[in-house]
Amino acid sequence: MVVKKIVISKLFLYRYRFVIGYIVLGLFFTGLLVGLPLIAQKGLSEAEIESATTSYYLGKNGILNGDLVDLPYRVLQKYSIMFFGLSAYTVKLPSILIGLLLGFLLILLLNRWFKSNVSLLASCLIVLSTPFLFLAGSGTPLIMLVFWPTLLLWLGSKIQGEKKPKPLYSFVFSLAMLLSIFTPYMIYFAVFCMLFVLAQPHLRFIVKHLPKIPLILVFLLIAGGFTLLGFSIYAHPETIMELLLVRDYNISNFFSNIATGFAPVFSWYSSVESAFLSPLISLPIFALALIGLFSTTKGFFASRNSIASILLVFCVVITGFNPDAVVFFILPFAILIAHGIKYLLEKWYGLFPENPYARIFALLPLTVLFGIMIIPGLLQYIYGYRYNPNVADEFDYKLSVIRENLTDEKLLVNEHRNFYQILEESTDIDVIDNAGSDEKLAILGAPESIPKNYHLSRIITSPMRDNSDIIYLYTYSEQTEGE
Repeated sequence: MVVKKIVISKLFLYRYRFVIGYIVLGLFFTGLLVGLPLIAQKGLSEAEIESATTSYYLGKNGILNGDLVDLPYRVLQKYSIMFFGLSAYTVKLPSILIGLLLGFLLILLLNRWFKSNVSLLASCLIVLSTPFLFLAGSGTPLIMLVFWPTLLLWLGSKIQGEKKPKPLYSFVFSLAMLLSIFTPYMIYFAVFCMLFVLAQPHLRFIVKHLPKIPLILVFLLIAGGFTLLGFSIYAHPETIMELLLVRDYNISNFFSNIATGFAPVFSWYSSVESAFLSPLISLPIFALALIGLFSTTKGFFASRNSIASILLVFCVVITGFNPDAVVFFILPFAILIAHGIKYLLEKWYGLFPENPYARIFALLPLTVLFGIMIIPGLLQYIYGYRYNPNVADEFDYKLSVIRENLTDEKLLVNEHRNFYQILEESTDIDVIDNAGSDEKLAILGAPESIPKNYHLSRIITSPMRDNSDIIYLYTYSEQTEGE
């Protein structure tokens, strides 16, 4: 009997290991993001309430009225609430959809720049990390700050990596550049891209040899976008402050904003009060990114090596304008993490260049190492936003409690009335600002005084640690003469 020799390279699982890995990652990542609001922060932050209110009341002539800031995201959030009603999920739905697209763009970008083994491991670390999941589960336009640069870098890699780039990529690149300038600080990024191309010899060579038609198309679209932006800013000067800085910005706060923004990123031994769960990045992942940063010093002027370092500098600058902009670090860290993994694998395989057993033996410690990085990060995100008092208090459950307990009551609201008034479009709840003589009245928050002829019948609470009494239900009864 002849025993057939097994050739590992011809096995199905070995040949398609990366394809299977990407499919498993994609399915898990998609399922996680779709159920994100159900497993973590079910409440809404102050920023999310303001974002939903601004988006819903966005007029049809928003561009002409000067409502340009975060316009693409606002339109998506507006129609999400209009079609599915006001709820915590519909407020976050635009970020979930954009987060799915952003995650796949990061995977494609890393796969474009690195080998499959490196890009797969780096993709797992970044798209399943706490800061990425926070962005995808937050109903604010903050995610666009990472989405546009990632999209532009991926499109740029498709143009750069081809001898004859397709005009379609140039058109989509110019369209993305046009839409991105409506997001705060992306004008800086557009300028940064142009300066980087001019300063980088390899990129200058590529641009000089691009077909003329794509170049003209890119120039016309970008020029048209800046012209439209210029007319809007001329009519509404306050728009420029929101796009370049923030309203009422004080330059003296620049360094304090940087300290505030990066505080939750590196707080490994203490927790800070912030909407971001600290630490935003674990110590092992930071060490891996640090290894990647040092590994890029060799051949720094290669476009792929230098761009991560320059993006880090860009992240520090925009964080000085707005502490929340620190989330931009996700993009350069993704690139540095891939560089770190590439360096470690090359060093390990360099020790045993002719020994296949060393490569197989490396799977066990690598599996343990990346399991230690990924699983605690997921658990931190799921449970941290529920039970960490420094961040849990940033979210309230009022909207969820209202939808679960009220049907046709009159709801008396003292703050965020425009936000809760959206409920009237999809429910039988009427939002009022003065108590009349209705049979049932619900007051949001502890009432300062009890309305005349109303009697308390029930208090509805939430799982919040503080201020858990959310709704006070009253019934109306006429007083008799003997009373």
